[in-house]
Amino acid sequence: MMKKWNGRWLGGQLRQWSVPVAMQLYHHSYSLDSQKVRMALEEKGIDYTSYHVNPLTGKNMNVDFFRMNPSAKLPVFQNGAHVIYRAIDIIQYIDRLAVHLSGEIPPVNTEVHQWMQKVDAWNPKMFTLTHTPAKYRVFVSKFKRRVLIARMADAPDLASMYHVKLREAYETEDKVKDPDIMKQSEEELSKLLDEVESQLSRTKYLAGDEFSPADSMLVPILARITLLGLDDEYINCRPKILEYYNLVKLRPSYKIAIGKYFSGWKKYRTLFKTSFFLCVRTLFRKY
Repeated sequence: MMKKWNGRWLGGQLRQWSVPVAMQLYHHSYSLDSQKVRMALEEKGIDYTSYHVNPLTGKNMNVDFFRMNPSAKLPVFQNGAHVIYRAIDIIQYIDRLAVHLSGEIPPVNTEVHQWMQKVDAWNPKMFTLTHTPAKYRVFVSKFKRRVLIARMADAPDLASMYHVKLREAYETEDKVKDPDIMKQSEEELSKLLDEVESQLSRTKYLAGDEFSPADSMLVPILARITLLGLDDEYINCRPKILEYYNLVKLRPSYKIAIGKYFSGWKKYRTLFKTSFFLCVRTLFRKY
């Protein structure tokens, strides 16, 4: 297999290793789980081929992608014949791969694994939807349902699986209107952040004094809170998390995976491009 040499700083030393160029990541800047994986990849210095799949415009429902991944969820990581769909599984795979390539045998850190599980247990979907203005949420939801119907016609053999996604879309709309579901999501997030605040009073990063995969999973959640304009309610009132968040935003991995798209005025550019695309496609009924 063709290899590419790559040198990155790890553990205070410049290490070189050969990385297969076959690794591919299907992702998008809007996908919180994609941000987690991209931060982990950048932290480990692993090269990969990037494929952007915008879920807001229904690109994750395109026939070719849907055949590969009927869940239509992002990200998807592929290394040769090995395909992984869940963010936490991808990040753990990346961590093992980096260890193998570097030739080191670090001690097992159960605390990192435990924090990864805690962060992964909170599902940001309902929190994001319930804090998105209704007119935008409804517009995008209607567009995506039309995309699903159009894809059923494009690929009759996949119609039953597309119908499952269509039913899920309607169920999600019903859940968003349920105040109890919204309250539960908010309470679960607050509980998680309270635990993080307590931990950060003892350590610099989430699982110790070194940035770890657990941090790659947590930081995008803080970025999502910021994107939704909820810093005062969830971040600024927790001084240790605020200090930690300001620290990790200086890391190159954050700037590449998140800051490039959502820092300052950039988030308006990112959102405008998608809004314009949706409006044009809706106007011409191109789904």
